[in-house]
Amino acid sequence: MDGVIGHENEELRDRVSSLEKKVQQQDDEIVCLKSALSDAIRRLAALESAPNSARAANALPSRPAIKMAARTGTTPSTGKDSGQGSSPRGSISNHQTPRQPSPSPGKGPTRSAFQSPAPMKKWPSTPSTTSGEGQATGTVGGSVDENRFPSTPSGRSNSVADGGAQKDLGVADGVLFETPYARLKEPTFNPADGCLKFYLRGRPLNFFAPTSLVGSSDYQVNQPNEAPKEKLALDWVYGYRGRDARSNIYLLPTGEVVYFIAAVVVLYNVEEQMQRHYIGHTDDVKSIAIHPDKVTVATGQVAGHDKLEGRPRKKSFEETQEPPPSRKKEKKFQPHIRIWNSISLVTLKVIGIGDFFDRAVSCLAFSKMDGGAQLVAVDEGNEHVISVWDWQKGEKGQRIVETKSSTEPVLAVEYHPCEPHTIVSCGKGQICFWKIEEGSLSRKLGVFEKYEKPKYMTCLAFAENGDVISGDSSGNLFIWGRGTNKVSQAVTGAHEGGVFSICMLKDGSIVTGGKDRKVIRWDATYKKAGQEYEIPDAYGPVRMLSQGKGNMILVGTTKNSILHGSFDLGFSPIVQGHTDELWGLATHPQQNQFLTCGYDKMLYLWDTLTHGVIWSKEMPEGCHCVTFHPEGEVALVTSCSSRWFAVELSSRDVVHSNADASERIEIAEFSLDGNMLACGSRDNNIYIYSVAEGGRKFSKIGKCTGHSSFVTHLDWSRDGQFVQSNSGDYELLYWTVATCRQVTTASSMRDVEWATQNCTLGFSVCGIWPEGADGTDVNACCRSNSEHLVASADDFGKVNLFAYPCSRPKSAGHSYIGHSSHVTNVRFIYNDGRLISTGGKDSSILQWQVVESSGY
Repeated sequence: MDGVIGHENEELRDRVSSLEKKVQQQDDEIVCLKSALSDAIRRLAALESAPNSARAANALPSRPAIKMAARTGTTPSTGKDSGQGSSPRGSISNHQTPRQPSPSPGKGPTRSAFQSPAPMKKWPSTPSTTSGEGQATGTVGGSVDENRFPSTPSGRSNSVADGGAQKDLGVADGVLFETPYARLKEPTFNPADGCLKFYLRGRPLNFFAPTSLVGSSDYQVNQPNEAPKEKLALDWVYGYRGRDARSNIYLLPTGEVVYFIAAVVVLYNVEEQMQRHYIGHTDDVKSIAIHPDKVTVATGQVAGHDKLEGRPRKKSFEETQEPPPSRKKEKKFQPHIRIWNSISLVTLKVIGIGDFFDRAVSCLAFSKMDGGAQLVAVDEGNEHVISVWDWQKGEKGQRIVETKSSTEPVLAVEYHPCEPHTIVSCGKGQICFWKIEEGSLSRKLGVFEKYEKPKYMTCLAFAENGDVISGDSSGNLFIWGRGTNKVSQAVTGAHEGGVFSICMLKDGSIVTGGKDRKVIRWDATYKKAGQEYEIPDAYGPVRMLSQGKGNMILVGTTKNSILHGSFDLGFSPIVQGHTDELWGLATHPQQNQFLTCGYDKMLYLWDTLTHGVIWSKEMPEGCHCVTFHPEGEVALVTSCSSRWFAVELSSRDVVHSNADASERIEIAEFSLDGNMLACGSRDNNIYIYSVAEGGRKFSKIGKCTGHSSFVTHLDWSRDGQFVQSNSGDYELLYWTVATCRQVTTASSMRDVEWATQNCTLGFSVCGIWPEGADGTDVNACCRSNSEHLVASADDFGKVNLFAYPCSRPKSAGHSYIGHSSHVTNVRFIYNDGRLISTGGKDSSILQWQVVESSGY
């Protein structure tokens, strides 16, 4: 009953999520305080090391001397460049070694001081002011006068300047928002030294341009790059939402199977191996209903990103003159229903906009006896409101009636096919028979009489004679006589565990599926017909049963797989997918294949041409990152702990494992020649290994120490001599591999050629960041092998495509929706013909085709 329990505990999870966000905010405030203290210590050390004459000139008063350094944004010269893109915290690494985490007595390794306590985010952040669309806060008149409002290391303007108490940040409902004094700072470029000063959350980062741009007028920081001529077209969607959704697989007259995952509704023709996609939704699709005409489809979605996270919409400069509204929601992010044509994929109606639904639209059904003129919906609010709509009336449909259904979860709702104006719903401890009479809904609760009332009524179906058939969490089938609310017949112990789905077949027989993974056929008298099939454990319990072509049956499972087949021929998978948060993605260096791994412990090898699973392997623990050895015979997989594994692809055996790090490995990359490996960890270190036997043997060389937060991305130079890396506090540091030491003169690295561009911070990718972005808004980026394109994955469910190099801030690009959760990773396949992207919580994998604009 994992899906039912998850449904019941939705409110509890929301509260836990809210507490996690508060902890994140407090953690980030501590980081900011540490950064400010480090900056003060660095400046004091610089003043003490300055010549006596200079120190005497600034000796009295001491405070203005320090404030002047803050105003100008510079520090006294030490004869060295600070790390490129390094924060004030990063520059202190030249003077002292960052404190390393130490184990607590009697416990395992402690978490890094900068590690996020919440598993959903890859790195912590304060409440962001970016909207779900990634739009920036508009500013008028350019950047802030730094002499008046010096920036603190936290990225916020100093709230007390020259003894004043002018506040620069406002607070509405506990959420920070910008006032006119907290304008965004514009990036600046100094042609003399080729240094781009780029601001992230108000913090200055220095990126050095190639030598060819030093002293040149070719680079204009205020002229953004144009969008590339190439675009992306959604080619294939891997996965299915069966873990926590119901009644969501149907066969259309076109021969297509319709189902959903993330924000995409998939129409899959199994015989022709083709998919079409409806992408009108802005967030997770949660429910679906098919009209009696078998062409019109209704789908309901959850609340969008902003509402779930309690963020106000991004405000323009003019709007910040007054406090922002209290968490008002943009209409397109509200839970709503979309009704669309399954042939043309054209949206016919959007109903429910305007706070009609709370949290999500969890159940949908069209009426049967009047030709589908009405639509019933149930939301996931605390009172699970049931509403009936005349969806064809007006531009947005008309609500006929609504009423509070129950404080307990409602799992299914259906119109009775033989009784006019009758609706049946079921859920936790209830089955309800509703009647629409004179503009109101009246309810009768099901009476179990001599039978024990089950904890959950999980599914519904209707017999040919009009009887209602229900399944429950105890494995029983109850038959409710037509027109009554009493049990007329019971089949106890039909399944071992809950009954999750009941389906009436065209031949009049009934099939049921349940937690015991069995599909059982029953005759019209509710006796076993002698046919049953047990779904293999790899695919999980049955979630949904539906009539397929001919005598075929479609089976959706709780492990996000879809199978089709019959009792005679057996069942085979047509859709497979991950069942938990998904971060790991790697593309094969020579073939049309890619690997994914997730927190569900599963490692999948996929083929981009056949769109199928080549093989899968269950790992010892949840996985976070995966990468191919350049020879393509071995893959390295990192776990959610500190361990990593080398897996031989041909045998699927683990040929090596390691746990040198004290915390999780966030990123691992082989050098271009395959002779070296770098692993960036949440313990703030990068571990360097020599590699032999095609990725089967590893020897530790050393570790690079200097980051003041956990490592998030890294790249090798083409010659394998250097590594560049990003961290959770927005540093960009460089390392000499032979000595495992930091290159402190970042300007000396400006002309190094990098084998990949996975680092999201750097001169060549500063244009992928939206204006006003939080430092965690871009989760990953990937440069194409031809080095003409760069793709990024963001926290707003979007995949973005830019021209490379994307070295000018605010560069134009193409954005694409499909994921509902934060997009965690993107990778081009070896020939750049396709791009693969992974969702986080939505567990989806989307395959995009790279096409020319003229053919799009």
